[in-house]
Amino acid sequence: MLERLAVRLGLRTNPTIFFVSAALMVVILIILLLYPGETNAVFTVSRSWVVTNLGWFFIMGVSLWLLFLLLVAFSKWGNVRLGDDDDRPKYGNVSWFTMLFAGGIGTVLMFWGVAEPISHFSNPPIDGVEPYSVEAAQDAMSFSLYHLGLHTWTIFTLPGLALAYFIYRYKLPVRVSSVFYPFLKERIYGPIGKTIDVFAILGTLFGLAVSIGLGTSQINAGLSELLDVPDSVLTKVIIIAALTAVAVTSIVAGLDNGVRRLSNINIGMAVGLLIFVFLAGSTVFLARQIIETIGLYAQNIIPLSFWNDALAPYTDDDGWGWQGGWTVFYWAWTVTWAPFMGIFVARISKGRTIREFVLAVLFAPSAFTLVWFSIFGWSAMDLDGIGGDGGEISAAVAESIPLAMFEFFENFPATTLVQGFAIVVVAIFFATSSDSASLVVDMLCTGDGEEGPVRQRVFWGVSEGLLAALLIVLAGDTGLEALQQVITVVGLPIFIMVFAMAFALARGLQQERIQRLRIIAPPPAPSEEEVTGSSPLSDPEQSRATEKREADPAG
Repeated sequence: MLERLAVRLGLRTNPTIFFVSAALMVVILIILLLYPGETNAVFTVSRSWVVTNLGWFFIMGVSLWLLFLLLVAFSKWGNVRLGDDDDRPKYGNVSWFTMLFAGGIGTVLMFWGVAEPISHFSNPPIDGVEPYSVEAAQDAMSFSLYHLGLHTWTIFTLPGLALAYFIYRYKLPVRVSSVFYPFLKERIYGPIGKTIDVFAILGTLFGLAVSIGLGTSQINAGLSELLDVPDSVLTKVIIIAALTAVAVTSIVAGLDNGVRRLSNINIGMAVGLLIFVFLAGSTVFLARQIIETIGLYAQNIIPLSFWNDALAPYTDDDGWGWQGGWTVFYWAWTVTWAPFMGIFVARISKGRTIREFVLAVLFAPSAFTLVWFSIFGWSAMDLDGIGGDGGEISAAVAESIPLAMFEFFENFPATTLVQGFAIVVVAIFFATSSDSASLVVDMLCTGDGEEGPVRQRVFWGVSEGLLAALLIVLAGDTGLEALQQVITVVGLPIFIMVFAMAFALARGLQQERIQRLRIIAPPPAPSEEEVTGSSPLSDPEQSRATEKREADPAG
């Protein structure tokens, strides 16, 4: 029945994954809209339990993933190519970097570039540190880079590498379930594999919805500051509608003509804004701080990677420290983007070696993030008064985090022009993330690296915008708060799934070594299935995938 419906609608997709994902999205949305208060209460309790009892698991996990990736990159498997041995990258280094960065955390940097350092500067995470002091400023920068530097990109790099390896070396479908082929074998095509893919799609949709909410709030705050536009539900809906239209236009154009061009424009504008702040601000101070921040990050990354705030019961009245609301939430939220970013980065990285992939995806965006925070964060803390009692920027952050960036620009020349320019940058980052996610969700449904029919891609782009808009219209702030609690809890099973990806990748790489040895080793004894002639495969998609793997020396 689902197959006939897909044909009737002109879709080219796996009907089960497509329709089940769409139906569950609607069901969850209805529950959030009809019972926002109850949903928020249930997930608030669940989130509290997760961050209190399993916060250590998140913190340890991401640090172990980073170590695992570096070991793989510098191992004998580092030269393995993500594709056939004669494949070469389709995209140049500049376009590759701009796409993965703009599709990743461009919006997050615009939102938190000023707000997070100022938040930690005015409310130090470490007990005994005086607010607004030099020590508070250094800690604020260290924590900001910890949250949005190597560790964030580790959460994207691990699934990206695992997906690229199994999709291009094993010739498997472009789906999250393909990573688990070493464990599930042909069952990735059955109910277990489809469940994994549906869950990945839902995590992507709802994880992106929170980012859309943050981006929309910042754009609305900027328009209120710039044009006295009311900060209201109607304004936010209009913003979402306009930017969804931009995203859908890019979706129709496709990955090469749409996402790549929009990403290049976006990163160019962001770099322009960065250079402006550097030159118009305390240039010498910032130049010195960029260099010093490199050492500060290197000095603190290992202690912060394993800091669990374990003594919080002795220092915090609530029995749980600052980290539960910051680091653990960051990792749980970011990991909901892992399927989306993993597929997206894998899709644009065919032909690169494992070493090139890991080092570039980890360090290139992290280096940009370090420069971004060094310029915006140190400028903001300098303007707010290091060694003083706080100023207008910290007051703005305390009042409304989305206002932070625009209050910051009040201290620069051509304020109105720069604020308007910043709004455009945030808007394009938002549109880029939306169209990238839509293309990836479509790939998860089709299982094909090629783009699906336009109507299929547009459906997901419109769904993402509609999801965020309906939450704002029908549930207001309560709905978004409920959604944030939901994705924090949903982040736990996705986190476990990414952990399993590391084991699957390790097993796949071991098989890579064995297969290369078979060139000179005698052939293995035939399996029972080969002897009897039986096969577990039953549908054409499975048969085609198996034929591709048998034809490929790495599969």
